[in-house]
Amino acid sequence: MNALAKLDAHLESRLKDLSKAKERGQKIIGYSAGGFLPEELILACGAIPLCFIQAGDNTVLRNSGAYICRWFDPFWRSQAGYLTSGKDPYYSIVDLIVVPITDNHVRAFSNTVGFYTPGIKSFVFGVPHVKDKVALEYYLKGIVRLKKMLEDFTGVEITESRLKQSIELCNRERELFRKISRMRKRRNVSVSGRDFVALNHGSFLADKETMVDILEQFIKEVSDDSPVFGDAPRILYTGSTLARGDSKVMDIVSDNGGIIVMEEFAEGIRPYWDSVKVGGDLLAGLAETYFMDRICPGWFRPGTERLDFLIRLAREYNASGLIWYQLLYRESYKVESYFFSGILKKQTGLPMLVLESDYDAVETEPMKTRIETFMETIRG
Repeated sequence: MNALAKLDAHLESRLKDLSKAKERGQKIIGYSAGGFLPEELILACGAIPLCFIQAGDNTVLRNSGAYICRWFDPFWRSQAGYLTSGKDPYYSIVDLIVVPITDNHVRAFSNTVGFYTPGIKSFVFGVPHVKDKVALEYYLKGIVRLKKMLEDFTGVEITESRLKQSIELCNRERELFRKISRMRKRRNVSVSGRDFVALNHGSFLADKETMVDILEQFIKEVSDDSPVFGDAPRILYTGSTLARGDSKVMDIVSDNGGIIVMEEFAEGIRPYWDSVKVGGDLLAGLAETYFMDRICPGWFRPGTERLDFLIRLAREYNASGLIWYQLLYRESYKVESYFFSGILKKQTGLPMLVLESDYDAVETEPMKTRIETFMETIRG
């Protein structure tokens, strides 16, 4: 069984495994997407982390209108829809929901959790919008509070040895994702964007040790494979959120002979570029990596760090063009999309296509036409 098939089989039985874990007394901790929740803390108290990353189903999105205002990001409206509808069992199996508050869209989801799901305990902490010493201290205090709450909730003390062991496991996962990602820099790349995203999304739901084994197996398989995407247009894919279940852009690019060589998204894609230091103050190390070191989302100010990172990725991954995929009502990304195309063109000479989505089926055909035209422009 190859690595991706092994991941599929693992996820098919995952809910049964989680139910058995609950029967044994293990706690399951759900948390919102965005990359600011240190999974290490959850693992270190013997609990199981699950990230809420499903979206793309317009039916769930429409149903969420009974709980959350229409004028919010469809990803976060979808989270409210899944949580209140029971249509995704991963959302209803959790014992606790942790929400790092990053912006107004996440706050709206957090309020929905607090009001409409009183049977599930929730915990929130804030994420600042700038990177400086004061902001780092604020974020660190938030995860210190999280640590204390998790210890009280699970009845397990998060000792230094347990936390170090969890950090080392998560570091190994991030290291393997970096290794796979760097393979995609090759001109004759043999890793498709859809495969990488499937692995990344799977890692939010899978058992951590099993996921590490799958990633190690995948690397061995890719190393043994012959390149299969040698002459395809190379696309850098970026934007606000890439949810599990939202594959239409990737599918259209693939159907038109393109290859996505890199994804840079604030939500829905696991950050993996930096590892946590295992020496010194471990909580401070978590704060440094999860807050200060990671490439900031579009709502950070100033936002130049992320845009500079995109320029670097475009060069390192020999991109032929960039697709900017933003969700409706995500204002900070929409503002950036107006001026970044000029920056990209000036510094790299690459074209950029901006797409906007509300997870509506009527988008697909116009989006297909625009992507087809974009791909022809690249080839031309």
